[in-house]
Order: sequence, then structure tokens, then C-alpha cells
Amino acid sequence: MKNLKFTLIMFITVFTFSLNAETPGKYVSTKTHIKFFSTTPVEDIEAHNYATVSTIAPSSGEVIFSVPIQSFEFEKAMMQQHFNNEHFLESSVFPKSKFKGTITNLDEIDFTKNGEYKAEIEGSMTIKDKTNPINETGTIKVNGQILTINSTFHITLADYGITFNESEMVSTKIGKSIEITLTGEYEVQ
Repeated sequence: MKNLKFTLIMFITVFTFSLNAETPGKYVSTKTHIKFFSTTPVEDIEAHNYATVSTIAPSSGEVIFSVPIQSFEFEKAMMQQHFNNEHFLESSVFPKSKFKGTITNLDEIDFTKNGEYKAEIEGSMTIKDKTNPINETGTIKVNGQILTINSTFHITLADYGITFNESEMVSTKIGKSIEITLTGEYEVQ
């Protein structure tokens, strides 16, 4: 009888440990910060968005971001107005930008072990109904049931239908390529 109890306790302990070591089903972030930065000889422009929603599925490597355009905040109200108007992002017509992709080096990331891992992402980004392929890198930091991601990359505005006539004053103030920095904290759902 003692052997049966001991065997049963060992089985429960091993089973419980193996359940805790499984890869989580999905991570969700409502704490994602996206910053864009444009620099020209005339002016630097920076905006921040804290309203982005994102998910990461460790089993498939799927990564999804949904970015509400009107949630970008600028230092100057005029910049925010220009950003949202018909000459730039047209946020009343195209209220969100989206990214859907996959972690291509998923086998190198252990979502059950604390540490920092390089992540290679391949997917497509849609801004103003223009979709382009994106291949970028970033880091995923695992700390228990919390993931933190970081990535910095550049996009070319013309690739997303954002262009300016040379005669427009704004054309000298906004770079043709902008730097995007994103950080996010994810929890298991």
C-alpha cells in the first residue's frame, strides 16, 4: 500500500511539473508602446501610441498587432492634426494599421525558460490599405509567465502611399523613412 501511495504521489508530482513546463497557449498585450521617429534637417518628429493590442502564439509563432492610428500622441497639436488628415494617414478612412506575421526561428525560443531570445519575424504590415512584406528582428524576454518584446526597424512612407509634393511645406519636415520602435509586455491568456 505504501508503494502504491508513493507511486501515485510521484505520478501527480511529475504530471503537475510537466503541465507547468508546457508552452503557454497565447500571450496578449494591452501594454504595447509604439514610437515613431522622423528626422530631417528642419525638424525631428516623434509620436507615441499606447493603445495597441497584440498577441503572440508560442505554438505556431503567429504574431498580430492592431494599431489605432488616432492614438498616436505628438508634442504639438498641429503635428497630430497633420498626421491624421487626408494628406498623411487619413485616420478617419483608415483607422488602424495591422501587422500579421510569424516568428521564423521559433525553435530557438523557449517560452518555458527564463531568458532573452533573438526573434526573427516575417509577415506583412498594412497601413492605409497598402500591404508590404516585413522581415525584422527583435528580442523576446521570458520571465515566468510574462514576455517582454523589443524591436526597432525602419519603414519607407512611399511604400504605404504616403507621399508629399516637393512644394508642400510638410515635405521638408518629415523624413522619407521613419524609425519604428516597439516594446510590449505580454501575459498568458
